[in-house]
Amino acid sequence: MSRFLFVPLPLTGHAHPALAVADALSVRGHDVAWCGPEAYFRPLIGPDATLFPTGTRLFRDQAGHGIAALKSMWQRYIIPMARFILPAADRAILEYRPDVVVADQYALAGPLAARQHGLPWATLATGAMELTHPLAALPQVDAWVRAQQASLGHDASDLLFSPYLVIAFTTSALTGAQAFPGHFALTGPAMLERPGAFAWDLLDPARRTVLITVGTLATSLAADFYRRAAEAIAPLAATVQAIVAGPPDLLPDPPGNVLVMPRVPMLALMPALDAVICHAGMNTVCEALAHGVPLVLAPIRHDQPVVAAQVVRAGAGIRVPFSRVSPGQLRAALITVLGDPSYRLMAAEVGDSFAAAGGAAAAAARLEGVAQGAR
Repeated sequence: MSRFLFVPLPLTGHAHPALAVADALSVRGHDVAWCGPEAYFRPLIGPDATLFPTGTRLFRDQAGHGIAALKSMWQRYIIPMARFILPAADRAILEYRPDVVVADQYALAGPLAARQHGLPWATLATGAMELTHPLAALPQVDAWVRAQQASLGHDASDLLFSPYLVIAFTTSALTGAQAFPGHFALTGPAMLERPGAFAWDLLDPARRTVLITVGTLATSLAADFYRRAAEAIAPLAATVQAIVAGPPDLLPDPPGNVLVMPRVPMLALMPALDAVICHAGMNTVCEALAHGVPLVLAPIRHDQPVVAAQVVRAGAGIRVPFSRVSPGQLRAALITVLGDPSYRLMAAEVGDSFAAAGGAAAAAARLEGVAQGAR
């Protein structure tokens, strides 16, 4: 048995893959502990799991688009969060004595603490931004990102990529034919069901079903997009019904063929869907593609444009502009995705690559290898 300390971020798209991998390690007989805010993680990991609390640091909304969004992500979240988590991560290593630290790619306190104690660490790459290195075409921006890491006082090597193991929740069917170092494991998504009741009897089996979501962190931007999406769906009432996953107050008067629910059981719902309209968040995209569901993608910021470009290149979806897409344009994109079977066929091909890659079980097996090498 080995001991693994997980240092994730308290964000849905980052925490859920970590939870799935941790569950797979537990099934294989290993011991798992967590370092993070009690209020966020305790309901997810249960009362008996070992948790080293960090306290809670409130999430601050960030700039909406482009380089401004990237800079605010680093300056207002990643760097302050690293400094905030580091004392708890250091204490967790001293008390728990793990064999391996498993850190979210942006939870930089994990590798910082592991290095301080001479421990191997693994990276969980939950997004696509650094993995496919799109900033290589912007050397000044790339250098700025590296300078942000250097501000934490580490040496010149990269905190974003472990030299021991990088687990990326994707496959080459999405990333394209790109060569990765041997310690990079593209396992496909590690999926975990999200809690949430669902009124299945409200779905009309005679109509096609579409999910609309922009994730959990775009509340200030979501209302207008949901309104435009509802206007796009309304004229299709005879053949299409939609589920908006978001707070009901963001769409207080939806059309009759649009249901608004604060939470939905994503994995249970996916087999019933004909398409997903979303922000190109990595988790939502991978959950859809794993079930062969094509997408209409309206990326907002961070790695979402990169993910959207990958889906379009794979032939599994259509991209539209989040801020400027009109209801008519959104309706046309959805009609195309629903009407052209090639989109669903290509989504299924990507989904097949996910299944073959092994997901959480494959990630757990690779982590076992790091632990064995550390002994």
